Amino acid sequence: MAKEKDYDLVVLGGGTGGYVAAIRASQLGMQVAVVEKAELGGTCLHRGCIPSKALLRSAEVYRQTKEAADYGVDTKDTTLNFPKVQERKQRIIQSLHQGVQGLMKKGKIDVYEGFGRILGPSIFSPIPGTISIEYANGEENTMLVPKNVLIATGSKPKSLPGLEFDSTYVMSSDDALSMEELPEKIVIVGGGVIGIEWASMLADFGVEVTVIEYLERILPTEDVAIAKEVEKQLKEKGVSFIKGAKVLPDTLQKENGVTVKAEIGDKEETFQADRMLISVGREANTTNIGLENTDIVVDNEVIQTNSYYQTKESHIYAIGDVIGGMQLAHVASHEGIIAVEHMADKKPLPMDYDSVSSCIYSSPEAASVGLTEQQAKEKGFDIKTGKFPFKAVGKALVHGESDGFVKIIMDKKTEDLLGVHMVGPHVTDMISEAGLAKVLDATPWEIAHTVHPHPTLSEVIGEAALAVEGKQIHG
Repeated sequence: MAKEKDYDLVVLGGGTGGYVAAIRASQLGMQVAVVEKAELGGTCLHRGCIPSKALLRSAEVYRQTKEAADYGVDTKDTTLNFPKVQERKQRIIQSLHQGVQGLMKKGKIDVYEGFGRILGPSIFSPIPGTISIEYANGEENTMLVPKNVLIATGSKPKSLPGLEFDSTYVMSSDDALSMEELPEKIVIVGGGVIGIEWASMLADFGVEVTVIEYLERILPTEDVAIAKEVEKQLKEKGVSFIKGAKVLPDTLQKENGVTVKAEIGDKEETFQADRMLISVGREANTTNIGLENTDIVVDNEVIQTNSYYQTKESHIYAIGDVIGGMQLAHVASHEGIIAVEHMADKKPLPMDYDSVSSCIYSSPEAASVGLTEQQAKEKGFDIKTGKFPFKAVGKALVHGESDGFVKIIMDKKTEDLLGVHMVGPHVTDMISEAGLAKVLDATPWEIAHTVHPHPTLSEVIGEAALAVEGKQIHG
């Protein structure tokens, strides 16, 4: 007979969304278990946000060191030790992983290391939701019988037919994070956020990078002006962009590198590199987790929920990449908190996705909150915009990073803030001011009258807010 244990909540998936939800549930007095097939922290900690940003930081330091003479610092024979770059990345992951494990112990949250599957009505429960845990070592399954279930199984890199990952020549972002040595040349298929971050990083490491994008522009979810500036600055690093191009999988050859053709208009062009990185999005992990044993609705390969993340089975919730939407770690975490508070009848407010900031950690960095100019016009807003460049900000010149700008979009009728878009130095650390302004329904006038200390990069936000009415001081 399988082992059995009762819980108030079982969280299926121990990634950023799952473990944060588990902690909040513990705070609310629930008896909680997390089931995770790999390591606590999930994709973000082990195969996404953290390791990629660790590599981006090493790439930034390498580039800045080579440019140190511009700052009056003479350096000789600057070399890159890529194995040490990877060692540093692993130390950061290990430290944060230990931290998450400590949080589980602090919250008295039970962690099961195995593959969890939702069962239908059974001897354990008259309703779907019992979790059967399979162990890699063949140990007898454990049955968890919860009052509530939270599905937080995340996503995995999406491949293209005919361009399936082989981990050597055709890589996913997971594979790329584990490279033992850098290629001399790489082709990146996909000019979205992940593809652009990798293009920036590898170019800073000295790799020859070509980005092939199916659409006519990179970063299609960003404001057009932001995407153009990112492309301009990456071209200055030597990144090549091939847009409006369809990769032809049947032309792929893998022998001492990769060769592939792409259709560009009515022509075909051949691309050769040591490796290829496929970066065309992610797909939800919904396979084999027992959804067929429930009435949960899956549409477009993602789980359907209400605004409190309840599925059609009211005691089963789902959050994060597995429900689609904004596939961001901080979004999954807040969705998890809302779901758990709803279970506990705390009457949480639904998430306002228009007030959620998103970031791109390339060099240049980009960050945004709210509507793009195109989206605002499509929604029928009569808008005003203000734009202010970093080159007019003293701290940006001090940093030696003065390219880029901040753009603010306002509803002309109500003066409400509709969107803020940034590209340039450290904007991923500055976007939260705009996020707070959006949550508080601030106007550009109120942002402009917030005194920004001098000299700081944040002055660009105040000046951009003034620029909405043409009142910027330094431009």
